[in-house]
Amino acid sequence: MALAAQALGSIALAAGMAGALPAQAQSPWPDKPIKLVVPYPPGGNADNTARLLATQLGSRLGQQVIVDNRPGGSGTIGAAAVAKAAPDGYTLLLDATAFTVNPSLFAKLPYQPAKDFAPISLINQVPLLLVVPANSALHTVADLSRAAQAAQAAPGKLSYASAGNGGAQHLAAELYKQGAKVEMTHIPYRGGAPALTDLIGGQVDAMFSATTASGPFVKGGKLRALAITSAQRSEGWEQLPTMAESGLAGFEVNEWNGLFAPAGTPPPVLQRLEAETRAIVASPEMQKRFAELGVQGVGSSAQAFSSFVQAETAKWAGVIRASGIRMD
Repeated sequence: MALAAQALGSIALAAGMAGALPAQAQSPWPDKPIKLVVPYPPGGNADNTARLLATQLGSRLGQQVIVDNRPGGSGTIGAAAVAKAAPDGYTLLLDATAFTVNPSLFAKLPYQPAKDFAPISLINQVPLLLVVPANSALHTVADLSRAAQAAQAAPGKLSYASAGNGGAQHLAAELYKQGAKVEMTHIPYRGGAPALTDLIGGQVDAMFSATTASGPFVKGGKLRALAITSAQRSEGWEQLPTMAESGLAGFEVNEWNGLFAPAGTPPPVLQRLEAETRAIVASPEMQKRFAELGVQGVGSSAQAFSSFVQAETAKWAGVIRASGIRMD
């Protein structure tokens, strides 16, 4: 009996050791390349941010971070791919303003933004300028509002351009219209460049456009900026009033880029990604590169980014509901 008991004990010990082996054999994360999905085409602000982050993050983690552009569906195709990916820290998402807009623009999404993603950090943001042609008779936001009110009896007389339906430029204008209680005709373009070209030529009357896109035309004398959409006056644009200072209390719109992981990613992995991302954004090298691109580095905590995403989603839901914008 004693031998039998001893044998059983040995078997149990061996089984316990065997069960422990897989855990001991697991390599610490990361032990292979990481994919960073960008749901937009190459060359834009999100893509530029992703490539800067990937280089630095790969160096810090000791593994290559590969940028994978998956454009289409206003950002929904790439986001859906990450939502369905294994939550193991090897597939990440760098998304932008559309992440908080799409839940209200589309009747149905192939993922649930609030449930399928873990926010890691708000990386950067860039305010918009309210711009008009350089020879326009409008010099202030109040001038534009008065012109819009006077034009209400003649629909189509006053127009604003955007890079397309449902984008940050379109929504900023809708937020302005709702706050100022005015009407203007929306002229959507296939991208920001042709919209700015027609604005410079006087084919449209006004436009909200990121400082990175319209700023050079303002400084070059081809456009006039009436206000900036940041909460406070922005570096490099100190003489330009904010929209809030121009009579629209609480008005704030920024295009932004942030890092997400699939929901269910192990907390230690999320914490490491958050810490490394924040350190990268705070580094003098990255701050210099962001300044050269005209964007503002943020590097928020995961908790602050989560709160930001919730607030932005709620804000744009109200604007979209009031304006009746739909994408499908």
